[in-house]
Amino acid sequence: MTAEIGEQPRILAELVETRAEIAAVAEAVARRPPRFALLAARGSSDHAALYAKYLIEVLLGLPAGLVSPSTTTLYGARPDLRDVLLVSVSQSGGSPDLLEVTEAARERGALTVAVSNTPDSPLTRAAELAVPVKAGEEHAVAATKTYSATLLALYLFVDAVRGGIGTEVADIGRLAQHSLDSTEAEVARAVDRYRFADRVITTGRGYSYATALEAALKLAETSYLATRAYSGADLLHGPVAAVDEDTAVLAITSEGNGGTAMRDPLDAVAARGADVLAVGSAASAMRAAVRIELPRTAEEVAPILEILPVQRLALSLALARGFDPDNPRGLRKVTKTR
Repeated sequence: MTAEIGEQPRILAELVETRAEIAAVAEAVARRPPRFALLAARGSSDHAALYAKYLIEVLLGLPAGLVSPSTTTLYGARPDLRDVLLVSVSQSGGSPDLLEVTEAARERGALTVAVSNTPDSPLTRAAELAVPVKAGEEHAVAATKTYSATLLALYLFVDAVRGGIGTEVADIGRLAQHSLDSTEAEVARAVDRYRFADRVITTGRGYSYATALEAALKLAETSYLATRAYSGADLLHGPVAAVDEDTAVLAITSEGNGGTAMRDPLDAVAARGADVLAVGSAASAMRAAVRIELPRTAEEVAPILEILPVQRLALSLALARGFDPDNPRGLRKVTKTR
């Protein structure tokens, strides 16, 4: 996990260099403008799909939704998907439910796109088009480099559909390296502070909500922490009542509309005694006990950087708590569900 976290700046920089390959897929989609988009995924890829949902709705102005695979696999639903874009996101491309969803959607008229780190996967073969992630083989059970590379691939794809040329991520490799190098001390401080935590809430708004969800998953699967993720808005709709001085709150707060909207939730949890760790380019402006500041980017690009120190935090917390993050109990690299 340590090695693969460190590979990410290079992988992201190299993926940007292959933008033309992703742009060709985007051009094929632009020639068949969809009425709306659907996204199918599981696990970490589901968080990447949520990020893509925001990209599609905000940058393309298209309605977008997350698919419930079981409506196809367990209940046999076959909706009319003519003029619909279905994007299936899977690092391995081997999950039977996503394969079935993609095949069924294509049969029902959808334009299908697979986003996968495995070029010859069943999912890639089933879809009409494919966006390559190109993170290289990942050995750690907890996804790191495949997650960040999937985010970048999705951004490059959506940006190209709207006619962009990847300007906002042209320097993403350097920014990723800076995000890792410049945050080591604060990550270590956070580990010392939260290594004995029993309850953790992760939270974010907008594009960064995906990072909050992925952060919760990483903490749960590496440190076995009871972690819940909430949108900053949903946090105020009830869950805040369970927050007290024994609660650690990991807040993703990057500059932009989403980060601005996090001020009230963080004020509320801090007032209840919660210990807040703020991560992102807006961390310095937040009410928090510990801050991990990141470079400023376009808001829609921020999740690619936000996750990097969070991955290192999850890794270091697991080691500090006496666990092996490369061998989380009960987990395998590829999870097959139906």
